[in-house]
Amino acid sequence: MESDIQKHRGVFREEAMTAAHPHWKQCISRETESPLKKDEIRSEFDRDNGRILHSLAYSRLKSKTQVFFHTHDDRICTRIEHVNHVISVSNTIARFLGLNSELTYAIAMGHDLGHAPFGHSGEVFLDKICKEYGLGEFWHEKNSLRVVDSLELLQDTRGDYKNLNLTYAVRDGIISHCGEVNQEKLFPRQEAIDLSAFTKYNRYEPYTWEGCVMKISDKIAYLGRDLEDARRLGILTEGQIEELDHILLGFPRVEAANNTNFIHLFITDLCRNSAPGTGLCFSPDVYELMKMLMKFNYRHIYKHPRLKNYEAYAQLVINSIFEVLSKTYGGVRTLGVIKRQILPIYPKLGRDFLDWIELLVKNPDKGEGKHKRIYDLADEKSYYRSIVDFISLLTDRASIEYFNELTSF
Repeated sequence: MESDIQKHRGVFREEAMTAAHPHWKQCISRETESPLKKDEIRSEFDRDNGRILHSLAYSRLKSKTQVFFHTHDDRICTRIEHVNHVISVSNTIARFLGLNSELTYAIAMGHDLGHAPFGHSGEVFLDKICKEYGLGEFWHEKNSLRVVDSLELLQDTRGDYKNLNLTYAVRDGIISHCGEVNQEKLFPRQEAIDLSAFTKYNRYEPYTWEGCVMKISDKIAYLGRDLEDARRLGILTEGQIEELDHILLGFPRVEAANNTNFIHLFITDLCRNSAPGTGLCFSPDVYELMKMLMKFNYRHIYKHPRLKNYEAYAQLVINSIFEVLSKTYGGVRTLGVIKRQILPIYPKLGRDFLDWIELLVKNPDKGEGKHKRIYDLADEKSYYRSIVDFISLLTDRASIEYFNELTSF
């Protein structure tokens, strides 16, 4: 029976985002023109892959929380491992269905670049700060788009800093990737929109089938791995493990509760049941299994008391960094205030923040330069937003190092 899956190979081939697709020009468009280098051998989406790979935001993912904060156990998944898992899952699905795997690869690489330190808890704490200071809402999908559009800079062949300037299809896949897939069927939207219209996560579906594949792959990639990590760390009781085993009794295809089995089941079931006319979807029983596993993870892992204990510490770290930097606001003279008040007492935090913000502050004397300068120090809210952005880029380790500097003599 397993060989019947081969008849589904390539069923989305005519929907693939290639030059033959009616949305192709929109999908490869960029905010600013990006001329090809001489003898360029990469596709547009592969160019995006390279820009993401070489960004500092991507490098920092190796020291950012997936679920378990700042773990010293090298076996436990970090954010960059999760990203690599999503790359693997989405590429497997895209290649089998006949979609553009270079596009899914680029979206997967960039989808979590805007995740805060300390995982989703850090996201909650930054959201609270944003709301308190009138900065809107903070959610990592939109922040990931902000990172690739405005915060991350790379040097070009002349040494000038430039924004990543990714294609529309990759940027769209990043902001629309929310992995909490609760729909039974997933279809791409038909209209290209200004991506700033994403004022709530999951407000719009992705613009491409490849983006839809990445969205589903996000959940496939973390469900089983989070379970494995919880068992390695010993936070599941015998009763909870029995509950998990009981859930699996109705699914004879899953011989053991491990990531290998879950990923294989979800990928093959999705490939068997998806088609352009019916959407990306699982069979009813596998879709039910996914929902049950999600409920189990939330009940016994994501809300575990040990995580709650660390959340209090993580919130203290993030709030302390924000508080110290926010007190230095002095209008257009803010950078001078930081140099006088922060650098002598907290040299590491002060220097790192200054080096970062100086590249992004508007400077009427020097013009806009070759990259976006997004912070206006005459606007107090703009300065507060810069602090939130700075914190959102930090790793767990860097956040803790700054906090230790703030609390030691």
